[in-house]
Amino acid sequence: MKDPVYKLIELTGTSTTSIEDAVEKALRRASKTLKNLSWFQVVETRGSIEKGKVHRWQVTIKVGFAVED
Repeated sequence: MKDPVYKLIELTGTSTTSIEDAVEKALRRASKTLKNLSWFQVVETRGSIEKGKVHRWQVTIKVGFAVED
């Protein structure tokens, strides 16, 4: 593939542990059904609060993957 064409999808991963874990979970799930994952971009980071503390991280990412010929 000389000049690849990419498709973008948007996913939101969640984690009670960390932002990085939320991203990893989203990518791990995407890799089960998508091929040629190439890159990701963090679009938004937010979370929920419970009893005055971070309860769950929510990280929205855009994932790019090469479209096959």
